[in-house]
Amino acid sequence: MPSKRTARIGALTVATICSTVSAVVLTSPAEAESIRIHDIQGTTRTSPLAGQQVTGVEGVVTGVRTYGSRGFWIQDTRADADPATSEGVFVFTSSRPTVSVGDAVTVSGSVSEFVPGGTSSGNQSVTQITRPTITVVSTGNAVPAATVIDAKSVPGRYAPAGDTAAGGSVNGLPLAPATYALDLYESLEGMNVQVADVRVVGATDPFTELWVTVKPRENANRRGGTVYGSYTSQNTGRLQIQSLGAVADFPKANVGDGLKGTTAGPLDYNQFGGYTLVANRIGTLEQGGLERETTREQARGELAVATYNVENLDPSDATFADHAAAIVHHLQSPDIVTLEEIQDNNGATNDGTVAADQTVRKLVDAIAAAGGPAYDWRSIDPVNLADGGEPGGNIRQVFLFNPERVSFTDRAGGDAATAVGVTKSYGKARLTVSPGRIDPANAAWTNSRKPLVGEFSFRGKPVFLIANHFASKGGDQSLHSEFQPPKRSSETQRHLQAAAVNTFVKEILAKEKSADVIVLGDINDFEFSDTAELLEDDGALWSAFKSLPKSERYSYVFQGNAQVLDQILISPSIRRSCEFTYDSVHINSEFNDQISDHDPQVLRFKP
Repeated sequence: MPSKRTARIGALTVATICSTVSAVVLTSPAEAESIRIHDIQGTTRTSPLAGQQVTGVEGVVTGVRTYGSRGFWIQDTRADADPATSEGVFVFTSSRPTVSVGDAVTVSGSVSEFVPGGTSSGNQSVTQITRPTITVVSTGNAVPAATVIDAKSVPGRYAPAGDTAAGGSVNGLPLAPATYALDLYESLEGMNVQVADVRVVGATDPFTELWVTVKPRENANRRGGTVYGSYTSQNTGRLQIQSLGAVADFPKANVGDGLKGTTAGPLDYNQFGGYTLVANRIGTLEQGGLERETTREQARGELAVATYNVENLDPSDATFADHAAAIVHHLQSPDIVTLEEIQDNNGATNDGTVAADQTVRKLVDAIAAAGGPAYDWRSIDPVNLADGGEPGGNIRQVFLFNPERVSFTDRAGGDAATAVGVTKSYGKARLTVSPGRIDPANAAWTNSRKPLVGEFSFRGKPVFLIANHFASKGGDQSLHSEFQPPKRSSETQRHLQAAAVNTFVKEILAKEKSADVIVLGDINDFEFSDTAELLEDDGALWSAFKSLPKSERYSYVFQGNAQVLDQILISPSIRRSCEFTYDSVHINSEFNDQISDHDPQVLRFKP
């Protein structure tokens, strides 16, 4: 998965529907009866008046947005009796609005449906009034009372199945707010809503956002998060919180913290999380005291193997000391650490540089300075711009290993284009090149990282490691998509990648049935996914994450869902021994001051 930070920055350009400056005048109330907001919103996700002009739409301003998609929300004070029709709507002005919260206004303009992220994203649309002419009728009015969103009001089912005749879209289906969570949120789109005494399940990010749950018991884990354990456990109580106030006033929260009291404001919808409470009133931060985890140290006879995505690390970053401290103190200096997202020596500068020796050396030196071992390392430089990731960064996987505890078996000939093979010698499997890459010409690896394979020796026993960074989830439709169930188009490439890795593992096991093989890294998919099943095919591997209780299975927090992306899979010889332990070490994903968006994983076993 691309880092949340990188993906978000790349999509910050706001799509503009129109650039007409709104006209604001002071006048007396219109006498004629006009279209009401609930008439505009209708009983489905799209307005029955889309594309039409409306005049004299009445409402009280409940929120004003002066950044991004500029405009304001209005809400009708005379609601109808239909729970499916929202009483609020967003007025898109394009320029800085000149109205204030509490203004009673009438608005004339064009009704439109705006899809955040564009129509190809699969996101739902936001009903808006555009090209508006605004009449301020009076000022200082009371804002309509906020509708309460809580555990009782949010249904347990997430979304209806889409209309097959409409390609799986839910847009034309009548809203059932008492049955589906997404329908409830849609029926409140644009309205003033509130939550109270909620728990944070997604830490504050650099974009002044956080996630809460209104259902504290829903798939909760012991650290305060909400676990995403299957495609049908979307966690209906999640809601994103943004702020209409000053950035400095927004709480810096971690998972497990609370927002005590009332958080209230208009309910919006955006491409970075779907339904979002844009708060003009935020509850008081109550810290939960969450601390970064520390795994135990490996025993003398145990081999400790870790995987850690260091998020586009390059020599210009200021996080080397922090990553070193994480490896030395929180991971207890594993014998082998496979790193993902190590960038080349000048980072995202796109000038043909592919070597990453300076990046790795800076990290190795920082680890030694933090009191850790003098790690040695192995890697293979990719072909320039061939492995995806940030353009010019040339990310790759790297093996770090402690030569005082484990040795690397070097076999010359491995490079970016050479495929590693498996031979047999004295009854044992051995690699033809080490380090090497799995079938780099295979179309499965187009614009994606090729698996790095290495042969190690621990106390005289060989161990094979395959370090991976599978294709990201970029392009998948979101959980809150217009299409239900959402399409996961990125799986196609990961399935090919998983099959290729599984085939190579079987080649090793065919030469040596009891070989110790470890497949690890950023798999970019869940432990219950088809990708994981393809990696495990025919029992060649097993995801050690599944040795943990379901509530502990996560390495990444995305849109308030604690989920698995990083995995360590083991061959039958390791699994059968029953002497392995697995730990997902939570040092990043739950914290607002994270140095990576991934948590590292550690496996300990006796070869």
